[in-house]
Amino acid sequence: CSGNAATSGTDESKTSDAQSTGDSTAKSDVVAGFVYIGKINDGGYTQAHDAGRLAVEAMGVKTFYVEDVPETVADTKEAIQTLIDEGCNLIYTNSFGFMEGTDQMAKEHPNVKFAHCSGYMREDNMSTYFGKVYQARYLAGIVAGMKTKKNYIGYVAAKGIPEVIRGINAFTLGVQSVNPDAKVEVVFTDTWYDPTVEKQAALELLNKGVDIIAQHQDTTAPQVAAEEKGAYCPTSDAAPKAYLTAACFDWKTFYTDDVKKAMDGTWTSRAYWEGLAANMTYLDKLTDLCAEGTQEKVDAAQKAIIDGTLEPFTGPLYDQEGNKKVDDGVKMTDEEIWNMNWFVKGVTGTIPA
Repeated sequence: CSGNAATSGTDESKTSDAQSTGDSTAKSDVVAGFVYIGKINDGGYTQAHDAGRLAVEAMGVKTFYVEDVPETVADTKEAIQTLIDEGCNLIYTNSFGFMEGTDQMAKEHPNVKFAHCSGYMREDNMSTYFGKVYQARYLAGIVAGMKTKKNYIGYVAAKGIPEVIRGINAFTLGVQSVNPDAKVEVVFTDTWYDPTVEKQAALELLNKGVDIIAQHQDTTAPQVAAEEKGAYCPTSDAAPKAYLTAACFDWKTFYTDDVKKAMDGTWTSRAYWEGLAANMTYLDKLTDLCAEGTQEKVDAAQKAIIDGTLEPFTGPLYDQEGNKKVDDGVKMTDEEIWNMNWFVKGVTGTIPA
């Protein structure tokens, strides 16, 4: 199902016509709609969101979704309108590029509640939501820093936006916390979902000699490339011979909470951004491929992040050119982290304009 066809969550045929879940399963006046950038079986980002939708459906709420939606204002609005036509009164859009279209539709439909993932535009009837996955990426960096033999790690990244930049920085700081000599080289693909382009970017890094491939992409292609080249990946279990761990979202944490608020009448527009402490993000179980002693290092750092004694973005922090960006002992604020637009020392690569 793609384009402007909305599909019911309980319809297994995935036909192009909109389907109804049926009143027999609905226990709420809330009807939730989801606009997805990828496919629900992509094995990555969109599938993780869809697990959250299924958790909402298990609450007795009728759900619809539109998958594989291009990140244009027109396509976003068309997908949202399809969901509204199906009766959806609570709509989630799951990619940064959907922000402006979602905001426009929120203004045009004040009686519909909206929430946009990873953006910054809000209205009285439009929230933003995301997870502090940079915390889990910091932990993944520890895993990578312990494992690398060459002190040379590759990172395949989608877009030069703060969401991606802070993840690269946190990962690099995690690496440096256990291996100060290691470097992280970044290649940007300018796409969220293109297996061919992503795999080629990974191969470019692998051919330069990296022995670990991290990523911020929606497909598993970089991990497959790592496995084929005998390298390792701290980002996806799609390549079992290479898999170390992964920084993950648990989207049901937000979706079920937000839907409950809509059901009991307490829903308000908000900027939701939670991390390890709320189980909005987590680090997957470490595999046996990890270096000896990694679990202990990860456990200690995770405990410190959760209890507030460790904030990965605490000074002194320097940019790529060696300029001090954060003074000794100073913790960056959530706003500063959210809007991060510079690479920390130890990252090789240029942020695209």
